Amino acid sequence: MAVLTMAKAINDGLRAAMERDPKVLVMGEDVGKLGGVFRVTDGLQKDFGEQRVLDTPLAESGIIGTAVGLAIRGFRPVCEIQFDGFVFPGYDQIVSQLAKLHFRSQGRVPVPVVVRIPFGGGIGAVEHHSESPEALFAHVAGLKVVACSNASDAYWMIQQAIESDDPVIFFEPKRRYWEKAEVDLAATPTPLHASRVVRPGSSLTLAGYGPVLKTCLEAASAAEADGHDLEVIDLRTLSPLDLGPVFDSVRRTGRLVVVAEAPSETSVASEVCARVQEECFHSLEAPVLRVTGFDTPYPPSKCEEDYLPDLDRVLDAVDRSMGW
Repeated sequence: MAVLTMAKAINDGLRAAMERDPKVLVMGEDVGKLGGVFRVTDGLQKDFGEQRVLDTPLAESGIIGTAVGLAIRGFRPVCEIQFDGFVFPGYDQIVSQLAKLHFRSQGRVPVPVVVRIPFGGGIGAVEHHSESPEALFAHVAGLKVVACSNASDAYWMIQQAIESDDPVIFFEPKRRYWEKAEVDLAATPTPLHASRVVRPGSSLTLAGYGPVLKTCLEAASAAEADGHDLEVIDLRTLSPLDLGPVFDSVRRTGRLVVVAEAPSETSVASEVCARVQEECFHSLEAPVLRVTGFDTPYPPSKCEEDYLPDLDRVLDAVDRSMGW
């Protein structure tokens, strides 16, 4: 058992994958000598060399395109996109090539590429540094999309993503990078594409992923004072969604609040809500509610606390649901 920050857990997970398989490469802007702007890849170039940990030009399209070529030749590249808002110059390569090659080749050419993206707000950054673009990738057939919420999942999920023969978009909640948690390095991990109940309850189901999972747990603790026993589910995998545990929970609690930093419309949160309405309609005691970011561009850092879902907004949704 080790106590690690999420950043260190990802670093250790990358290191473990690179030690097991010499075909695993790490590439991106400043990932080598600097160790990444969040120091997630710190020390990897020193230990594995410049041939396996590559500092690239500032060219996201080139990073992804090169990774696709390397994957075709048998490597397993792990690309770092420095900030969420920087991924869009590489979006064409991800959508038009990375997501399509396995299908285009009728299954003959796997493309085992992981694209790591620090996402979400809460760090007081400037424009293009606090986005939540996960729905743009979850809508693309051929991509797997996951989001870790804690150090233990980060350690195991990055290794599972690297082992996958499908391209994986790996979202990392940057405002949680420095939070510590126990990581059982000898555990049997939860499968990569599985959601998980992280707090059992009976009154209402709270579902979230990535940076808001901590907020959901805080809301569940706070709601106890009002006599509400909230069940919290970490979605973890955004494409494919694993909604079985959510359905089971809602059939018991009769209520669901979905929490996410991303805007509400046509989002992962809205898909979860729609699926639960379809599958659990006769079990619902109240409308399914969402607590999300607003349908606006991400605001200046002075205003981000008003934009991000917080404890008060989640508890307000809980009260509204319980009031039905």
